[in-house]
Amino acid sequence: MSARTARTRLLAATTVALAALALTACDNGKGVRDEGPSAASNSSSQPTGSTADGGTKAKPAGETGGSTAAPKSTTTAGTSGGSGSAGKNGSGTTTTRNPACNGANTKTTATEVSRPLNHLLLTVTNTGAKNCDLTGYPIARFGEAQSVPPVAESTHPQAVVTLAPGESGYAGVLLSAADGSGGNGYTAKTLVVGFAKGSSATPALPAKGVYVDDKLTVTYWQQSLDDALAY
Repeated sequence: MSARTARTRLLAATTVALAALALTACDNGKGVRDEGPSAASNSSSQPTGSTADGGTKAKPAGETGGSTAAPKSTTTAGTSGGSGSAGKNGSGTTTTRNPACNGANTKTTATEVSRPLNHLLLTVTNTGAKNCDLTGYPIARFGEAQSVPPVAESTHPQAVVTLAPGESGYAGVLLSAADGSGGNGYTAKTLVVGFAKGSSATPALPAKGVYVDDKLTVTYWQQSLDDALAY
């Protein structure tokens, strides 16, 4: 074999070996392979509803199955939960006051009682056509006295005494000390009874008059006769 022929064969063998190495490199995934138009299209597209990092896309508002923001609550302007206007109570009901009981719409009588001793009972009867409120206590002036007797605070009623037409309220009067310990005593033959509001009354006393001393005390007006004489 000539030297030229030997070189030619060696060159051919080298070329075949290099071609084989190139094919091996492509097959083991390290080379660049042409996948064609279909492969390029598949690699660039993303699944519907997903982002490139695997998250979920928010669906457009109004799309079926999408969530929408909860509607905001509204408050009607001017609504108030407080008490009613002036002249109304907390429930909104209009409150009214009865006129005061006094000498113009009632009749007042004064009666001596046997028990308790030395007591006078004042009775006020509503002679009007409407209810009236008998408030406070009798402002009693016996005879020519320059002052009126004090009230026993322990007799203050729990509620205002309201008299319907024809109904009566009461007050007791301790005229003098039962044991004779009172001073400055005298006999009174006239009595003027004043009220918290309005005109006064002049009930008649017994013809002989009543004996009073410095223990003279009155009670608050009461709804019950028994309460008036309990002091």
